[in-house]
Amino acid sequence: MVMTQRIAVLGATGSIGDSTLAILAAHPQNYEVYALSGYQRLDKLLALCQQFTPKRVAVPTSAVDEFAQRLRSVGLNTDVVGGQSGLIELAKDSQVDTVVAAIVGAAGLPSTLAAARAGKRILLANKEALVMAGQVMIKAVKTHHATLLPLDSEHNAIFQCLPAAIQQDNTQIHDQSYGVRKLWLTASGGPFLRKSFTQMQQAGVAEAVKHPNWSMGQKISVDSATMMNKGLELIEACHLFDLNESKIKVVIHPQSIIHSMVEYNDGSFLAQLGSPDMKTPIAHALSYPKRIDSGSQPLDLFALSALEFIEPDLQKFACLGLARQAMQAGTQATTVLNAANEIAVAAFLAEQVRLTDIAAINEQVLNEVQVPLLDANSDIDDILAIDSLARSYTETLIAKMV
Repeated sequence: MVMTQRIAVLGATGSIGDSTLAILAAHPQNYEVYALSGYQRLDKLLALCQQFTPKRVAVPTSAVDEFAQRLRSVGLNTDVVGGQSGLIELAKDSQVDTVVAAIVGAAGLPSTLAAARAGKRILLANKEALVMAGQVMIKAVKTHHATLLPLDSEHNAIFQCLPAAIQQDNTQIHDQSYGVRKLWLTASGGPFLRKSFTQMQQAGVAEAVKHPNWSMGQKISVDSATMMNKGLELIEACHLFDLNESKIKVVIHPQSIIHSMVEYNDGSFLAQLGSPDMKTPIAHALSYPKRIDSGSQPLDLFALSALEFIEPDLQKFACLGLARQAMQAGTQATTVLNAANEIAVAAFLAEQVRLTDIAAINEQVLNEVQVPLLDANSDIDDILAIDSLARSYTETLIAKMV
């Protein structure tokens, strides 16, 4: 007998939501869409509610009454909740088995942490939950016997290439009998890999968000262009796999066929390959430890050209070096870096600063803003206070520039 898994998709209107819901729709005997959330694209959210008929939905607090009325007008009696408190409510709902944490940015942190504390199965696409609150998140997962499965293609690839014992308990990665030497995160290099720093400096928004391999939202596309995305993934990997940043390497692989690798002491490299389609890691995490059809295009090995591997240029992609620097300094620094970057990317998308200004802004804020140290006893309120301080500092800095 197949047990139906009840899913809450937080961030349902984004690209991860699209891929997740496509898989859920293809396997109705295995999954029930119990709850959805959306923030800006409420017309799309309404259409998803009509398609999947979730029991509950979360929208911005200001939109609750109007959205509830729109649902009733199309014959749906869905429970509507609002704001962060609504997201937290959905994340810890006793009827929910699995939470897909796909809200972009720091806004996704409270609900992801709530899901961990409720002992849920969490499919994590929200990098910031670990970048800002890695220690707190991992501690909550272990204390409350939650399950944390990575959706990022790189982290999911590494997860698949690790022994089952390490998949079940990340501290086992230090057991020498498993022989893990290093983790290798692959990066596409984004749209500016073959271009000069000057060309990058002069790039507009349209050029920066045009990713060569992946279809993603604007913010993550800009992060890919600066390689901050890979820096955030480096920080995330340290927490997911309980490793020092020195044990995690980044290699540019423009074809995005090898999604990441694990290097072992005996000289073996285990790699996960696949077409650049997020449905593959999402399907893996949804069905883990079993496997289901993701609906993605199978990889045609005979059609592959040469696979390239390039060392990152840390002068052009300074954000990657900043992420290592922040990880070495501690969670307060990674929280500051993430906050500064979110504000700097928003300023670039608003055409207030240049693409290359993002790294300079991030570095200045990371070096100048004064925040308290965080430790194992720190909680989300301490983290959010640092996040708020860093955002305010960054906004002031940018206001002086424009």
